[in-house]
Amino acid sequence: MSESFSKLMDKLYMLAMWVAGVSLLVMTIVIPIGIFSRYVLNQGESWPEPVAILCMVTFTFIGAAVGYRAGSHIAVNMLTDRLPAALQRASARLVDLMMLLITGLMFWYSYGLCLDLWDQPVAEFPLLTSGETYLPLPIGSAVLILFVIERLLFGSQEHRPVVLIGNHG
Repeated sequence: MSESFSKLMDKLYMLAMWVAGVSLLVMTIVIPIGIFSRYVLNQGESWPEPVAILCMVTFTFIGAAVGYRAGSHIAVNMLTDRLPAALQRASARLVDLMMLLITGLMFWYSYGLCLDLWDQPVAEFPLLTSGETYLPLPIGSAVLILFVIERLLFGSQEHRPVVLIGNHG
């Protein structure tokens, strides 16, 4: 069970990494297009800014889940590194449980936000509604919840081969 679940999480991890990477790439392409059209062509387009914001939100929330699973998130370990091994494990478990609680709340409220704004149009980008533009929040939260559960059940996944892709240090 644990190996099949971890393999499924590996696939989700790779998908999330690709989504975050493509979002970052699109954002870096769209912003100069907006600047070029505004200052060179003297004709400001309405779509680059909402697309860039959507990409930034997607990169942030999906990328946060990727960073959590890879263990590359910011952590202050000054106190916990000085604790005995048993207390270090207990502290890590407490942190993961608090992470699960906070991420669950984040999912709950972002899901409600999407529902509340689902039919509200975005004037600058009429292809999407406001609720659709906020979808990366509950999706990223759900992915992060799965990664937290995996960590709680099976320990850190920082040393899995798929997580180490591109890590040369």
